[in-house]
Formats: sequence, structure tokens, C-alpha cells
Amino acid sequence: MRYAIIADIHANLAAFTAVLEDIQRQGGVAEIWCLGDIVGYGPDPHQCIELLRNCNHVCVAGNHDWAAIGKVDTSLFNPNAATACEWTAQQLKPADIKYLANLPLTIEKDDFTLTHGSPREPIWEYILSASIAWQNASFFHSPFCLVGHSHIPAVFRYEQESCTGSRFLPNIGVALGKHRLIINPGGVGQPRDGDPRASYAIYDSDARMVRLHRLAYDIEATQTRMLEAGLPVHLATRLSQGL
Repeated sequence: MRYAIIADIHANLAAFTAVLEDIQRQGGVAEIWCLGDIVGYGPDPHQCIELLRNCNHVCVAGNHDWAAIGKVDTSLFNPNAATACEWTAQQLKPADIKYLANLPLTIEKDDFTLTHGSPREPIWEYILSASIAWQNASFFHSPFCLVGHSHIPAVFRYEQESCTGSRFLPNIGVALGKHRLIINPGGVGQPRDGDPRASYAIYDSDARMVRLHRLAYDIEATQTRMLEAGLPVHLATRLSQGL
């Protein structure tokens, strides 16, 4: 069986559509595993929720998902993110709000724990270093964990009494073996690793392999829609830089 691992769509319909089309070109998947932050920042929150709900999928809650429905105080966000959250809240339909409100913090699938930020703090914590990954070791009990939130593709590997981190690079498969792993597939709608291309991964349970995929999408279309909606200019311009 094959599963698509996606995170941080951030209401970027052009990027999300491109990823779904690429998944089909790769041979399709049995299910999509979404690691949260469907909304926030981007111009198409309702459309992205609707598109995801039309797929066979599971999804955990992200901090922007909760902020858009009032479960997280937007004062905790930077000013541009808070502005986008407040705008997003006005775009959601009742069914969208109900869907986001019912998203769980973690999900167990196969040999994986799925969460947005970290197993220790699913909504807020960023796993950006091996030391933080090490501190999270006792907070999940499956062999492997999938996280988003940082928008940076990465792999953290536990070996005996240590943990090491590395970049997760396209088309170089991560073999699932005896070592526990935390894997981040990067961001669909707002990459932050200096590469503006959309990022996602595919897990092949037969091959026991996870591969990262990057693809170009129509960034200008998303930027135009953001500016037309009156969203902060910085949020639009950063898409071209992958920051």
C-alpha cells in the first residue's frame, strides 16, 4: 500500500492541487495522511478544506487550524500571521468550522504516530534540531513519527543513546528499519527551506520506504489571489523565496 504524507497546505489551492495531481502521476495512493495546518496564510481556506475532505484521508489539527476557529488566541501569532488568521476565520463555512474543530491532535497509522508540531506538544513545538527530537523520544511509542509545522523536510534518527538529524532530499528514499525516526515531509503550501517548490512524501508500506517529492506550481496565481484578498504583502512575496 502507498500513502501520501502532506503537511502545511496553508490555504494554497494552487500548490495543493498540483500535489494531488502529482500523486496521481506517481501511481496514486490508498490514503492521504495530513499533518495539519490546512488553513492560514493563503487565500483559499474553504476550497482547500473541501478538496481534502473529498479525498480518502486522515488529518490532525495544526495551530492555524485551531486559530481560525478560536481554539488558539491569535495574540500568540506574529502580526502578519494573526491578520491572516482573522481573515481566514471570516471565509470558513459552518461545515469547515465543524471539520477543523473535530481534528485530533495525534493519530496512529500503521507504524506511525502522526502529529503537527511534536509528540510532546502537538500544536506548538517545532522539531528543528536533533536535541529537540531527542527530548521527544519518550512521547511517542510507535517506531516512526510524522510531523509538520516547520515547513522544512527533515529526518531525525534515534540510535542507541543519541539522535542525529539530516535534510530530507527529493528522490532519496528513507528506508524504514530498526531505528526509530521522526520524518517531516516539508510544506505543501509554504515551503521554508529556500526551495519554493511544493513538498510532500509518499510512504510505500511494501518497500518500507518513504520518498520526498518536490514540484513547481503556479506561485504567481496564489500571490495574486492573496493580494486581491488584502492579505499581508510579505506573506505573498515569501512564497517565491521558499522562506
